[in-house]
Amino acid sequence: MKRPRNVQLKSVGVKLFVILFGTIVLLSSMLGLTSYYAAKGIITDEVAAASSQSIVQAADKLDFLFAEYEALSRQFAVDSTLKADMELVNDPAAGTVAKVAAEDRIRRKLDSVKGSDDRLIAIRLVSRSLVDAQSYKSAGVSAVRDGEDIQSRIKKIDEGKGQPVWFPVLDKGFFGMYSESSMTMGRLLRNIQNPAAEYYMLIEIKGSALTDVLSNLHIGQSGEIRILDPQGSIVYGRDNALLGQASYIQAAAEPQDGQEQSFTAKDEQGKSQLVVFQPLATGGWTLLGYAPVSDFTKSADKLLYITLAVVLAAALIALLIGYILVRLIGRPLGKLARLMEEGERGNLQVRTNFKGQDEIGRLGHSFNKMMEQISLLAGQSSRSAAEVLATSEQLVRASGATSNHAKEVAEATGEIAQGAASLAAEAEANNRNVELMGAKMQEVAGINSIMDSTAERVLTVSDQGAGLMRTLVKQSESTVQMMNLIQENSAMLQESTHLIRSILSPMIAVNKQTNILALNASIEAVRAGAAGKGFIVIADEIRGLANQSNQSIQSVSRITEEISRHIENTVKVVSEAGPLFREQITSVRESSIIFESVRTEMEAFLELIGQSSASVAELGRFQRQFGESMASVTSVVQQTSASTEEVASMSSQQFIVSEELVALSAKLEELAENLKQSLVSFEG
Repeated sequence: MKRPRNVQLKSVGVKLFVILFGTIVLLSSMLGLTSYYAAKGIITDEVAAASSQSIVQAADKLDFLFAEYEALSRQFAVDSTLKADMELVNDPAAGTVAKVAAEDRIRRKLDSVKGSDDRLIAIRLVSRSLVDAQSYKSAGVSAVRDGEDIQSRIKKIDEGKGQPVWFPVLDKGFFGMYSESSMTMGRLLRNIQNPAAEYYMLIEIKGSALTDVLSNLHIGQSGEIRILDPQGSIVYGRDNALLGQASYIQAAAEPQDGQEQSFTAKDEQGKSQLVVFQPLATGGWTLLGYAPVSDFTKSADKLLYITLAVVLAAALIALLIGYILVRLIGRPLGKLARLMEEGERGNLQVRTNFKGQDEIGRLGHSFNKMMEQISLLAGQSSRSAAEVLATSEQLVRASGATSNHAKEVAEATGEIAQGAASLAAEAEANNRNVELMGAKMQEVAGINSIMDSTAERVLTVSDQGAGLMRTLVKQSESTVQMMNLIQENSAMLQESTHLIRSILSPMIAVNKQTNILALNASIEAVRAGAAGKGFIVIADEIRGLANQSNQSIQSVSRITEEISRHIENTVKVVSEAGPLFREQITSVRESSIIFESVRTEMEAFLELIGQSSASVAELGRFQRQFGESMASVTSVVQQTSASTEEVASMSSQQFIVSEELVALSAKLEELAENLKQSLVSFEG
């Protein structure tokens, strides 16, 4: 019989096949991919190490080239003959013939240096003043241009203070006059004794010279070499259009000793690039080269094809091994499972025909013995089940009769216990109500006592408040009297200030007359000549005293005016405060009357509280008598209820035992019937 597909997928043989197949394929794939990525990493590391060495060598060559031109500029800076010729050219007293000879010597010197080095475009000496500047160069155009870019470059040379200053490769040279790119080194040839004879020395190197130095440096098949300044801008590159622009790929921070000088980064298109770099000793520049990582890892791609072939071979081998496992293990186990299912349906005659001595063969022999033992056990169980069934029927009948009698006794006892419990509950409820009534009455008595003490405190406080109100009325009246006195004193002070002003008026007039007399005395003394010199001194002293008196009078007048203003403000404030104080006295008197009425009301309230306390005490006596009666009734009811509940409990337990006995008898009968039916399904 053909089994369903889902059962086949759950078989042990299929599971072993899937496990073996998956393990072999997974291990082969992991091994191949691990080898592929390890090979890529090793190749990348080796290429990075080799490229780092190459770029270090190229950087050494560039440093050597730049150092050579810096040394050349130092020779010009210390050349005494050149220095003397430049001073002679700039000497206004020198003759024309001497200047022309000096200029010729300078040009020949520059031409000789330029002619000996074909990497140079020109060597130029430019006066510090670009207006009517004298420019000397080895060959070609001798004129110079002036512009903002050139001025900024010249300013950098000035800031160098005689040290070499390197400028990046420019598409048309330092002055923008050439048809090819060039790199320029500038240096100020200083002359402390004769600043007018200071010149800028510009050594212009062909851009192709850098290309020649870096021609042997290759990184990958499509790699690129660049020189970057400290800001990351391109100083030198394969494409002159990129000069001066920021490089997308930047060099890492300056590496320490023993640190890797290579890393991987993404370019503008997002492709992974292997980057190597080496700082230069010139101008803080960095030599940087990069190439796509794919240029170096193409050879490692062969490992992918090898891995694919190995995985396919491993899959075929796994299929073969799985087929063998299914035949050796899956089929025998499947046959044994079908025989077990036949036995499950009651066929105890099924047997295996396994003849092997391995675990499966031993399992088949054990299955045959097990089925024989089960056949014998089924026969014995069938006979025992018939005997159990007959006994259980007798037990069910006896248990039913016992249960009926116990049920009748339990019902009668339950009714008696229920009545006693109802009576006890009512007595207990009445007792609790009596207790609650007593507690409430105690609370009322407590509240009355608290209200009594509170009323007494209110009376005391009312007395204190009334006394304070009377004191406050007296103080307010005293304050009003003081305010009246302040108004009278302020009026007297105003009259005093008027008197002071009237006194100051004649003093001011006297002071003016004194000044006039002193002036007339001075005039008469001047007319008198030498005889009137003494009167001049006296007149000056009198005028000085008059001025001092005038200043003092003015000071007194200002002070008097300020005092008058303060007095007026004080009078105004006192006038405004008077009505407020009178209103305050009226409010205080009204508050005192209210305190007196509060005292009267509280005395009447105390009398009512006394009457309430007496009524509560009388109710308390009635409550205690009623509580004692309810307590005696409750104790009798509780004794009766306890006895009834004990009898009811015993009857209930007897009824429960009877019910359990009936249930067990029915269950035993049911088990016996089930056992009999189960054994009938087996074929002995």
